[in-house]
Amino acid sequence: MPDGEERTEAQAAISALRSIHEIAPEDWDACAGPENPFLSHAFLSALEDSGSVRAETGWLPQHLVFADETDRIAGIVPLYLKGHSQGEYVFDWGWADAYERAGGEYYPKLLSAVPFTPVTGPRLLIHPDAEQDAVRDILIGGLIEITRRFNVSSTHVNFLPEAQWQALGEAGFLQRVGLQYHWENDGYADFDAFLGALSSRKRKAIRKERKAAAESGLTIRQLTGDQIEPRHWDAFFRFYMDTSDRKWGSAYLTREFFDLLGERMADRVLLVIAELDGSPVAGALNLIGDDTLFGRNWGCIADFKFLHFELCYYQAIDFAIARGLKWVEAGAQGQHKIQRGYLPRFTYSAHLIPSPSFRDAVADFLRRERMQMEHEKEALENQSPFRHET
Repeated sequence: MPDGEERTEAQAAISALRSIHEIAPEDWDACAGPENPFLSHAFLSALEDSGSVRAETGWLPQHLVFADETDRIAGIVPLYLKGHSQGEYVFDWGWADAYERAGGEYYPKLLSAVPFTPVTGPRLLIHPDAEQDAVRDILIGGLIEITRRFNVSSTHVNFLPEAQWQALGEAGFLQRVGLQYHWENDGYADFDAFLGALSSRKRKAIRKERKAAAESGLTIRQLTGDQIEPRHWDAFFRFYMDTSDRKWGSAYLTREFFDLLGERMADRVLLVIAELDGSPVAGALNLIGDDTLFGRNWGCIADFKFLHFELCYYQAIDFAIARGLKWVEAGAQGQHKIQRGYLPRFTYSAHLIPSPSFRDAVADFLRRERMQMEHEKEALENQSPFRHET
């Protein structure tokens, strides 16, 4: 951080906005960049405008915005005041329980993340023409200051890149790692070329799964852009609600959100739909980044063998190869993804905890958890389906 008077001036230039609409879309997107669709003004405003994100659902926007001496928006942190820990995918319910048993109030807390979205991307959004390190430090200072000003138990920054994770760690945030399973495109010409990189047994297993899905009588369509019609969103919302009812008991996203997603960024959407006799029975929603296909939601209203693997994993690989994308991120959790070519990678989160005693307890927990994660990742990598070169 700059010192003395410079720090005061920088902090004075930071605002906390209670709606993304308080900043022009072009200013937001200039800082967010084009690579990750979840950080775009279009996506985050769809969450707010649809009522999926609002104070009543426990997500009150408090986006940090830094304007430089020319009044240009030089840095942004997407930020929310949270009344619970739902929809985050970095689990801190145990921390909340311990803090409250000790007599404190864990909620509200602050969270920098994309709501309901366990996808890695920058959380310190910096204009490409700004001085990167200086603005980064100002934004980190803004997070520390708003934590103090709001007198909250903690501030969390989830699913951020490793370089930003390291910078927050140097500023006093506690560092945490998690695991996800991602597929990497090694320049494959087609799906068969990918299969050729696997061991014989795994290759045969995937072919068996794809054959079963192909012979189920379903028609599978990959839809993007203006190919996606309102009826497709109607069908997908039914699938989404069915999955929510069975897994969580309540849905995070409203029906209007999907309409807004289609209106504002259909060209960044891949909707994989399975139809039986012309009627949709299952679907998988993906967003398209510059080099990554991000799998988000899936649902079905009928039971077909291996259909989940086909729609969520194999169709995603097909699409990534055809588009020349480097990665497929298929969402949180799921060791079964390893046998389908999705290998473990670390994810990163950072946590600011003002209370010294609570910070010490969490830090001790994170040291032990990190060792466990490192051992787990090593063990999981040994389950790789890829052929070992001799």
